[in-house]
Amino acid sequence: MVRWLEIRFIIMQHSFEYYAGGIALIFTMLGIWLALKLSKLKIETKVIEREVIMNGFEFNQSAFDALGLSKRELEVLQLMATGLSNQEVADQLFVSLNTIKTHISRLFEKLDVKRRTQAIEKAKKLALIS
Repeated sequence: MVRWLEIRFIIMQHSFEYYAGGIALIFTMLGIWLALKLSKLKIETKVIEREVIMNGFEFNQSAFDALGLSKRELEVLQLMATGLSNQEVADQLFVSLNTIKTHISRLFEKLDVKRRTQAIEKAKKLALIS
């Protein structure tokens, strides 16, 4: 009985500290939960494949193989031929500008040209693009 009275007296004596501690614990847990919720990276990768239909155009597979072009380089070349800038090509293909610049420099090497217009003209002559 005496022990119970001592515990009750201690609880009554320090009730504010218990309430403040409980509230602090609740806000700490809320802060941790909110930080975890807001700090999650939300990255979603989408792969988009499109079939390109060209009227009256026959793709020259042998020239494509002989030059050693990749499918991505051919895509970049086709988008360059439509008049898009490097940044616009990068945005359409969901890659960085530096990646597009690398693809273009490799295209120039493989096609043995120095300018975009020369690359497009040579690709049209080789029937790689329409």
